[in-house]
Formats: sequence, structure tokens, C-alpha cells
Amino acid sequence: MDAVLETYEAADFALWPVADPPAERLLTLSGDLSPLEVGTAVAALACYNDAPGEHRSPESGVELLHRLASAETVIAPGGLRIRDTTTGVTVEPGCCFGLENWRDWLGLLDGEEPWLGHDPTPGVEYAGPLVRLWPDAERLPPGPAIELPLTDLPGLLTSVRAHLTGFLGLVEQWAAPDVPAALTARLVAKLDESLTATAPLGAAG
Repeated sequence: MDAVLETYEAADFALWPVADPPAERLLTLSGDLSPLEVGTAVAALACYNDAPGEHRSPESGVELLHRLASAETVIAPGGLRIRDTTTGVTVEPGCCFGLENWRDWLGLLDGEEPWLGHDPTPGVEYAGPLVRLWPDAERLPPGPAIELPLTDLPGLLTSVRAHLTGFLGLVEQWAAPDVPAALTARLVAKLDESLTATAPLGAAG
């Protein structure tokens, strides 16, 4: 299970160096990203949350980061991607779910059916100690599902939390050489608050 971020908004970005976008436009966030990949992730977040028409175009990267750190909340297009390494079946986040909602997956432990986005629309079905996850419940026939033991879910989400925490550490390192320390601290705190990255797994966002 990975935390992934859509990178469409980082296309043709020029205010700081970025990596070439992934083939599927989904960047896995973790503490293992290169500086250029961190730049891509921050660019995608900053551009997605910089509402067109509300501001003039930023004149510098620092100005854009200030806007991101000042946002009421940061929306992170993407979500959680889960892959069955045996069958190869992959369930990707649907549109409009948002990585900031990743803890909604905890609801599976309480018998809830969290909405995981649309186009594709991941499907959820309980089967005793398992939950079946389909890549797109609206596709007919639906195809093979991932059978996830519910006892495995806390460990998977703990891993996601660790990856997001590692990503925030890289954002701090990435910004430090060129961004004022106070702004760097505000930026990391805003991302942590919006993504509920470092809070204990059972804590509310």
C-alpha cells in the first residue's frame, strides 16, 4: 500500500527544478524520493491549491510556497494505492478522493464502506475476516479483486503513515537551502496538518 500524489499540476513547472513526471502521473510519496521528486510533489501541491483567478501568477518559488503554507487546508489529489503482489491486481485511488482523506481507510475496521473516488470507482465488499477490493466496481464484469485480511490493514496504514512522515522530512530538507526557516517550518506544519501524517494512527485528523 502506497500514498500516491497526482502530478498533472507539475507539468511545465518552472519556479524550481522538478523531475520528469511518472508515466502514470502518480508519484509515490516516501522518505526515499530524490530532491527533484520532492520538488515535483511540492509543485503539484502548490499549483493544485493555488486557485486560478484569485491571485496573480507568483513571481518566485518562495511566493508560491508562502501561498501553500497559508492555505486554509491543502488538498492533495491522489490517495492510497494497494497492489496484490501475487496476482498483480492494483486498486488505484479514484478521482476526488484526495490523499488528505487516507485515514478514511480505517473505517474498514468498523464495517464502513469508505468512498474511494470515481472514474475508476473502487469497490468494497466484506467477506468475513476479509475485505474484497475491486479496481472499478462500475466495470462489467468487475474482474479480479484484492482479498485483504482486515488484520493486515493496521500494519499497512502504519507503513503509509511512516512514508508520509518521511516525505515531510524530505520537504524540510529540500526547502532549507533556499527558503526562509520560518516559512519552511510553516510549510511542513501545514502539510502535516492537512495530511494528518504524523498523528497517531487512531487520532482524528
